[in-house]
Amino acid sequence: MQREFQSADVARAAVRMALSETRADENELKEKLAAQGIRSVAVNFGGKFTDILPKIFESAIVAAQRQHVISDTHVGDGSVLGAMESAIEQVKLMAIGMNVGGKIGIARWREHLCVAVFVGVGVLHFNEVTIGLAHRVLRNDLTD
Repeated sequence: MQREFQSADVARAAVRMALSETRADENELKEKLAAQGIRSVAVNFGGKFTDILPKIFESAIVAAQRQHVISDTHVGDGSVLGAMESAIEQVKLMAIGMNVGGKIGIARWREHLCVAVFVGVGVLHFNEVTIGLAHRVLRNDLTD
């Protein structure tokens, strides 16, 4: 029998995906989470923050659809988009006008969807770091 997860558990999974260092680490974690019934995906990004925002949103939605974290519907798209907007809002003040690089982690268990955005902000030879995290609820329209 699978464990029952709460939103905080799904949030931790999204953060772990966003913090994964390599594609191999990411895939290993994704498999471990899948064994527990948590669907997940991660997406790398980089560039000037304001210029890449549309691409970040698009990449997150497409990756979540392709990996069956969300259904290919406006409900699934809107849930990822809304969570991404909330997570980006948390890192925006530090990132505006700067070059950034990082990773988005998305995790879902039943109706809980969490998005974590891990960002390195380039300032001369110093990189600042920040993370944003958001949760959304959507109907459980996925089949196992």
